[in-house]
Amino acid sequence: MYDYFIEILDNFISEAQSIAWGLPLLILLIGGGLYMLIRIKFLPFRYLGHAIAVLRGKYDNENDKGEITHFQALTTALSATVGMGNIAGVAVAIAIGGPGGVFWMWVSAVIGMSTKFFTASLAVMFRGKDSNGDLQGGPMYFIMEGLGKNWKFLAVIFSVAGLVGALPVFNVNQLTQAVNDLVLKPAGMYTGFNSNLTIGIILGLITAIVILGGLSRISNTASKLVPGMVLLYFGMVVIILAVNFEVLPKYLSLIFTDAFTANFYKGDAFLGGVVGGLLLLGIRRGAFSNEAGIGTAPMAHGAAKTNEPIREGLVAMLGPAIDTLVICTLTALAILVTGVWETSSANGVSLTASAFTQTMPQIGKYLLLLCIAVFSISSLFSYSYYGTKCMSFLIGAKRATYYNYIYILSIILGATTDLNMMINLIDTFFAVMAVPTMTATILLAPKVIREAKRYFATLKKG
Repeated sequence: MYDYFIEILDNFISEAQSIAWGLPLLILLIGGGLYMLIRIKFLPFRYLGHAIAVLRGKYDNENDKGEITHFQALTTALSATVGMGNIAGVAVAIAIGGPGGVFWMWVSAVIGMSTKFFTASLAVMFRGKDSNGDLQGGPMYFIMEGLGKNWKFLAVIFSVAGLVGALPVFNVNQLTQAVNDLVLKPAGMYTGFNSNLTIGIILGLITAIVILGGLSRISNTASKLVPGMVLLYFGMVVIILAVNFEVLPKYLSLIFTDAFTANFYKGDAFLGGVVGGLLLLGIRRGAFSNEAGIGTAPMAHGAAKTNEPIREGLVAMLGPAIDTLVICTLTALAILVTGVWETSSANGVSLTASAFTQTMPQIGKYLLLLCIAVFSISSLFSYSYYGTKCMSFLIGAKRATYYNYIYILSIILGATTDLNMMINLIDTFFAVMAVPTMTATILLAPKVIREAKRYFATLKKG
């Protein structure tokens, strides 16, 4: 009877997850982002140079409100988004949708940049105070401050969903599998549960040391780890592209032409392209690549030390560009030019590992594992912060740290258990977070547009 009940529950949650990440969410995220992009007439995209100047600290002011620098806010947000979705999710997209999936990935990134601009601007524009009286940013606060108390139900929905959505079970589970498949099993060192438990305890200890130190330690750690790993990953892919340089123009051309053909791979190419562009399959296996519109990143950007909301919006825009246009594209090109997408039956992280191993037989998979490990571990830091902020909004800042202990225990659970039901549950709640975030952002978009016009007009005057 118990097994029958669990099976029914598992099927129900699996169906809920499939529905949550289906067409309605696609329309809300991509349609909403496109609507805001058109409304603002691509205005922020003309100031990418200015965004880089803000990121470098040219406009930093110690007297501004906030806790962390623009650079720390961006790297904290990136540490959550740069992960298995960039490495495993892209591979899944190509395996199903072919090279054309990369084109739709780029389209989603451009729209995601627009969404990030609006949500991060709102996170600074409508910062609220927690029960301790400290200034906080994020969807729950810009809903309350921007739309009013009548909309509190949306803020509560977001925060409750965030408590579950921020749990790291999925990411830890994927990282544990990568360590086992790429290192322990080939070396004959895999011992089943004991290996998984050891990995879980190590990840839990590393995470505990960082997250119990608060946002300052999280942002400092992320600002050191993320740039270095992005550069290492970039360097490795450059080597792969250099070795296969003669076929690079062919696949760059194929990315565009294949996006609109009716060829078949393991599914319809156009459908696969859309799925690949949005990384919907990659999300189910890893993470939504740039998380634009979900509402996580605004919680990090809302803590930036600035009195100009548009500045943080511009910095946040760089996130999808780095995450999707750079890192996901690097992964895609490595898989395409090596030909493993046509010759290998592997999928996910194994397909990406095949591309690296083919070009660098001795060290390729180990360097890739290092990047995967750092990307995944750094994401554990940021998600704990997001969950703590949701807890703080719901039950008060003084009790928010209790979430960290639940979070650390879930790391060990994720490493040692095949939790398909739990993973599907977390994915579902992660998708639910997008509904209040995007609803509030679309309603408040006119205020961001007015503020942007004021800021850019002032900037032109010097």
